[in-house]
Amino acid sequence: MRVLGIDPGLTRCGIGIVDKAGAQNLIMVGVGVIKTSPDLPLELRLLELETQILEWVAKFKPDVIAVERVFSQLNVKTAMATGQAAGVALLIAARAGLPVAMHTPTEVKAAITGSGRADKKQIAQMVQRLLNLDEIPKPVDSTDALALAICHHWRGSGDMRREAALVKEKARIKKLVAN
Repeated sequence: MRVLGIDPGLTRCGIGIVDKAGAQNLIMVGVGVIKTSPDLPLELRLLELETQILEWVAKFKPDVIAVERVFSQLNVKTAMATGQAAGVALLIAARAGLPVAMHTPTEVKAAITGSGRADKKQIAQMVQRLLNLDEIPKPVDSTDALALAICHHWRGSGDMRREAALVKEKARIKKLVAN
């Protein structure tokens, strides 16, 4: 399975692709940061995000897109920009027919380090170790995107299988009731 992890942001949007080979072997396929200029109007920044995320989807053909769930922050302006960037990623996934998974920062931290209270440095070190990288990807937004993809490999795929099974079971019951 190939997961595209997106750490949404308007100025810097982290993006990373992680494949799973075997039970525990994770492989980084690509990593980067999409940057938009604060000097541009909002709509052009969102358009730039869309264009570049679409390029990643076309190039790497992910099976699922994992996006950090926007949570309430003290800085409303930052929360709004993060939400707008996440919305672009969600729309792209919907148009491409790709499943979407959303993980909170605490879920990602817990999946990667075993603690929902881990700091950025701990996450970056674990991403480096888990993906067997020579160095930690920079800036931190790219490392966070890889962490999202890893989290989804470990936690999200089971959740998605459960949801698919529930949908299938509901359809089966509906069919039985109709007959």
